[in-house]
This record gives sequence, structure tokens and C-alpha cells, in this order.
Amino acid sequence: MSEDDINTEEYPTEIHDYLAAFEKSLGSVDEMLKTMMSVSRSELLQKLDPLEQAKLDLVSVYTLNSMFWVYLATQGINPKEHPVKQELERIRTYMNKVKEITDKKKASKLDKGAASRFVRNALWEANAEKEHTSKTPAKGKKRK
Repeated sequence: MSEDDINTEEYPTEIHDYLAAFEKSLGSVDEMLKTMMSVSRSELLQKLDPLEQAKLDLVSVYTLNSMFWVYLATQGINPKEHPVKQELERIRTYMNKVKEITDKKKASKLDKGAASRFVRNALWEANAEKEHTSKTPAKGKKRK
């Protein structure tokens, strides 16, 4: 028997493409995990700033919980009714907080002094206009 014959006998042919994609994804995850595990955690953390360390920790724990979600689904357990769902939501909230901090760092800072000079020079001042007209001689004929 060929490999294709075995595969079609074990599961419906309609899901063959999905299973092939799933197998490819698992291979990618396996390669990434091997890469991460090749460097010691303490060595890796020394190279990262605290924000990057937090990102690494959050991605790691989210990945593990997601894989557990998939495991539950393959065992016929509804992961939406399992505590892993709340854990994933909790991790997502921390990921959003880290993203907000990162976005704040990237945001441009306001130079208050420059902004106030722009506004001050752009505004029309009635007193300055009166002083300006009183100092300049009036054009036209003077009355006697």
C-alpha cells in the first residue's frame, strides 16, 4: 500500500489539505522551538531590555497555552469551557499593555516651548495692531 492509500483510509479526503497545512505548521513550530532552546534562557535575557524580556515571556506562555488549547480540541474537550480560555485572555490583556507601552515610546514628543511660540506668533493681537498703526504716519491728507 502506498502512503496516499493509508492516508485516505484513515480520514476523509476533504480534510487532507487542512491536515497537510497543520503538519507544515507543526514543523515550523518545532523549528522555532529548537532555535529558542539552542540558546540558554539566561543568556538570551541578558541581551534583551526589560520590555523585550516581557514580550518574550508573554509570547512563550501564550504559545504554550495555545498548544494546550489545540491538544484539548484533539482530545474532544471543548477548550472554550476549560480554564485555559481565561488564561489566554489574561495573557492577551498583558500583551495589550506591553503594546501600549511600546506605542507610547514610539509616539512623537511635543516640544511645549516650540508649540507655544508657534501659537503665539500665529495669533492676531489687537493691541499689537493698534501700536503698529499709531507709530506709522497716516497716509493721505492731513487736516488743518
